Parts: sequence; structure tokens; C-alpha cells
Amino acid sequence: MTTKVLFVSFLVLVLAIDAAYGGSIPIYWGQGRESTLSQACSSKLYSHVNIAFLSKFGKGRTPMLDLATHCNPSTGGCRFLSNEIKYCQSIGVKVLLSIGGNGADYTLNSPNEAKDLANYLWNNFLGGYSRTRPFDNVVLDGIDFYIQSGSTKYYDILARYLAAYNTKSPRKVYLSAAPQCLIPDKHLDAALNTGLFDYIWVRFFNNPSCEYTAGNKKNFFKTWNYWTSIKTRNVFLGLPASTKAADTGFIPVDVLKSQVLPVIKKSPKYGGVMLWSRYWDQIEKYSPSIKYYV
Repeated sequence: MTTKVLFVSFLVLVLAIDAAYGGSIPIYWGQGRESTLSQACSSKLYSHVNIAFLSKFGKGRTPMLDLATHCNPSTGGCRFLSNEIKYCQSIGVKVLLSIGGNGADYTLNSPNEAKDLANYLWNNFLGGYSRTRPFDNVVLDGIDFYIQSGSTKYYDILARYLAAYNTKSPRKVYLSAAPQCLIPDKHLDAALNTGLFDYIWVRFFNNPSCEYTAGNKKNFFKTWNYWTSIKTRNVFLGLPASTKAADTGFIPVDVLKSQVLPVIKKSPKYGGVMLWSRYWDQIEKYSPSIKYYV
């Protein structure tokens, strides 16, 4: 066999591998006793890190960031994260701020509240200006919507206001969302229908009716097909990184690789596998086990 033929054969093999395993792994960081943000990024396991959460907003209150044991933003204690975020971005990891979370201390009660929150996010985390920026002068890559309580309205308006900043910003403001797999997601349905979201990481956990189990395969794939039919660029399979990370929804690595990924990767909108969370992924080492199959 000639050198030229060998090279062509090798190139075809590389392209085939790339096509088969072209997804990525976003992760949530900030709600556990996990490693530093820069360590999460330097692991080279993740494509996106969602800093979780901005967990209080609405009702005329100043929004509040909650990063558990990592730092206290109310005393300026989170500014050190500026350099860690810049490091992540310098090696190609997108860093977004996730709003909402598992608590119940957030809501939007009017279009004006949506506008006010968009302004706050722009001035404190994106390309605007504020003297009270929690992460100092670093500019995040975008905003993630992790909404599962409070109002079911006005998140579409929030998304439109945030997307409008792209006309003012030299860098793109990415929007992502983590809807529950239930159809429709009552909190985010209107927002997702705007078609403004770049990434949708659907939470196929804590919702048994649409999760992947031996007795629920048909409904799982039907649900996946629904989510890949909506207007967006990339849809991710959202999973817990451990049996302890969620009540239900964990998929063993061998099952994910042999029964789930070969099917969902056929969608042109397949983006990868989102994991909750960095804390549990460190313990279970789920992402290293699936990285080259995603």
C-alpha cells in the first residue's frame, strides 16, 4: 500500500471518529465542595461551565448570587474568580452564569422586572458597567436559564432583552437553558419558543416519566425527538453524574454508551451530554468515562 493511500485511509478514519464522537460536556459548578473553577477547566473535560446560581431576583429586590461554600459575593469575596474565569475562557471553555436553581426565592412578575433583571445581568456580569460586579471586570460568555419555580411568565421577555445586547456587545452573549424533560416545560416554554437559545441542556433527571429506563425507552426517545425539533442549534442530554446527584435519571456508563448515545447522536442538533454537577463528577469520574464517546 502506497504512502498516499495510507494517508487517505488515516484521514478517513480520523474524520469518522470525529463525526461519531463530536459532542461535548457542559457542567454546573458552584453548589458543592468541588475543586476550584480553574481546576475544573484545566481538567479539559468540559466545554462549558455554568456558574450556579443567581438564586434570588424579582419582587423589586437586588438579585443575589449564591455560590455555597466557595465565596460570599455580598462582601466582595468572589472577585478572585475573575482570574479563574479568564483562565477558563483563555483555553476555550465558555463560562455562563446560571440563574434560578433548585430554590424558590426567584420570580418575574412583570415585563418591567424582566427588563430590570436583564439590565442587572448586563451591567454586573456581561459587557456593561457597575461598581458592584461580583466577578470584578471579567465578562462572562452568557446567561443560563435554570428555572423550575416561581412565575411561569416573562422569561421570554428576559431572553429578548438579553439577546438584544448582541447589538451593543463586541462579543456574543450566549443564551442557554436547562428545561425539565417534561413537555412542555411550564416555566421556559415561551422563552424557548423565541428561538434565541444557543444551547438547550434538557434535564432528563428527577422526571421519571421521560427518563431513560428499561421500561421507558420508547417515551425517552420520543421525548428526545421532541426537544431536537425545537428551534435551537444544539440540544444536550442532561444527566446526573452520580446516583446521589439526583433522585432519578442516572444512566450507567455502559448503558449510555451502548444503548443511548448511538441513537441520540443521529440527530443533527445533538450537542453532547450535560452533567450535574462538577462536585459529583469529581467523585464518580463520570465524564472521563464518557468523554470519548459523547
